[in-house]
Amino acid sequence: MSPYIAEFIGTALVVLLGDGAVANVLLARTKGKGADLIVIVMGWAMAVFIAVYVTASFSGAHLNPVVTVSLALAGKFAWAKVPGYIAAQMLGGMAGALLVWVAYRQHFAKEGDADVKLGVFCTAPAIRSVPHNLLTEMIATFVLILGVLYLASPQVGRRAGCAAGGPARARARRTDRLRNEPRARPVAPSDARAAADSRQARQRLALRVDSGVRPASGRRGGGGSLSFIFICTHVDRAVR
Repeated sequence: MSPYIAEFIGTALVVLLGDGAVANVLLARTKGKGADLIVIVMGWAMAVFIAVYVTASFSGAHLNPVVTVSLALAGKFAWAKVPGYIAAQMLGGMAGALLVWVAYRQHFAKEGDADVKLGVFCTAPAIRSVPHNLLTEMIATFVLILGVLYLASPQVGRRAGCAAGGPARARARRTDRLRNEPRARPVAPSDARAAADSRQARQRLALRVDSGVRPASGRRGGGGSLSFIFICTHVDRAVR
């Protein structure tokens, strides 16, 4: 799948599922009308999770122009791809919003409050204060970039001391290291068996020679010892 198509689909999924949860809570005569805010929060959380899970392996799951521009500024993304990513994200967001309107078209028609209809697709502060509203947007955007980007691209956290590449890349590095390590040449079983047989043969021959050079008195003489050493030396050379 093309990364631009992935960004289009992922952004459409985010808006469809997230704004769909909002529409189900706010619009008139829906099954979720009047539900608690936690329903909207969980709806958006699952929307982001599903979109990232679907598109992370294809495009990195930016799903937001802020994410794309931030990665480019950090040197983690090519500036040449930024316009295409942003265009795909904007078109995907429009497509997702259109699907929400199609799905809840009858409920939009029954809803008489224009602010509620607008609230399905955008947010507004409960208390208008530009400095405070700007601060909360900065905090939320920081959490978005830190969390979603690391889940989609773990290598982003390399400079922050995080695990570079995640478990999959760690396993790949470990496999490469084991593959490149020099290995000791295994001893063939036949060679080991032949060496053991040679040692046993020399031992048996030495015992036979030693038993054959004993004098009649039962004591071992000097000639017998010299004969034993001479024969064992020649036998060892012949075996080798």
